[in-house]
Amino acid sequence: MSAERRLVYRGAMFRIAFARNREGAFPAEEFFDQLSKTDQAKLLKLFQILGDHGKHSNPEKFGDLGDGLFEFKSFQIRMPFSYVKNEKGLLLISHGFIKKSPKTPTSEIKRAWTILSEDSAVSKLCAINEKNTKRKRP
Repeated sequence: MSAERRLVYRGAMFRIAFARNREGAFPAEEFFDQLSKTDQAKLLKLFQILGDHGKHSNPEKFGDLGDGLFEFKSFQIRMPFSYVKNEKGLLLISHGFIKKSPKTPTSEIKRAWTILSEDSAVSKLCAINEKNTKRKRP
């Protein structure tokens, strides 16, 4: 497993990537790939705004879920994300879902934190393995 990030957008202020779960899958990428081209284009525009300008002041397009968790919003489509503390300029999208109720379900917030913490653990493990592999080479 490689520690390389799957970037969805590289902006002037932030790199935006899909988070990886403990199995090595990218739930946000899988969700994004299943969307229509129109919905993908709308989300890519939001990634571009945040990646290039670092601001997300429109509550209809960018939501604050609390405790450092945010979401990209395109009508009922939601993609939770968080800024990565130990990798400056990196933002990770955990997954995506279709919101069917007025309030974001607690289960989706928990799922976002689970995926983000798994990504952190997988990334640390990959970095350690790559470091050990490099040391063993003659």
